[in-house]
Amino acid sequence: MAMPTHPEVPRHLAVIMDGNGRWAKSRGLPRKAGHRAGAETVREAVDVCQEMGIEFLTLYAFSSENWNRPEKEIEALMKLLERFLKTKTREFAKKNVRLKAIGQTHRLPDSCRAELEKVMAETKDNTGITLILALSYGSREEIADATRRIAVKVQSGELDAGEIGNDTIAAHLDTAEFPDPDLLIRTSGELRLSNFLLWQLSYAEFYITSKNWPDFHKADFREAIENYSRRHRRFGRV
Repeated sequence: MAMPTHPEVPRHLAVIMDGNGRWAKSRGLPRKAGHRAGAETVREAVDVCQEMGIEFLTLYAFSSENWNRPEKEIEALMKLLERFLKTKTREFAKKNVRLKAIGQTHRLPDSCRAELEKVMAETKDNTGITLILALSYGSREEIADATRRIAVKVQSGELDAGEIGNDTIAAHLDTAEFPDPDLLIRTSGELRLSNFLLWQLSYAEFYITSKNWPDFHKADFREAIENYSRRHRRFGRV
């Protein structure tokens, strides 16, 4: 499939939602207040992507490294995720949102995982924007898992090692059913990928903002996408 060189909007937008804790600290609030505020920004993100015709939105919601955070903060994040899923089911149905997840979701608490699976099942036939939550996700782990699956197929004779190429690896990643992101937004001014979609972001455009995630609103999304639309994507060509 030919890739557009002057796209008006990205087909797939990925976001590293950073700065919830800093947002809360700057206001003298507990970190969990920042996470709650960040969850509200997710709603804005989905709305503005739908308004602008973006087909896929991937949000880095909880990384595999986040399991190393204090136990109380992890517990609060899991409760927030579960509440988000419970309260968004009807809204997703109304707005025709399809929910998907990538990452080691088996590590989530049972009640949280059950709610996630329930919402994904209930929205699987929706034909609007696809919201992809990266949960307990780490790109290095994802690539290692894909490599093991490919090795098993080679060992069983299902796949010839000489046939392994970029498409083979991509087909064994968590994101196999989605196109690669065209644009990555990272909030809070950090200049790193933080183990997020390392393979898939190879040719993505980056947009970095110093704003913390809870302060990143619809106008900011539109500005980022307008900035993207002015870029010339060459994919290694002249």
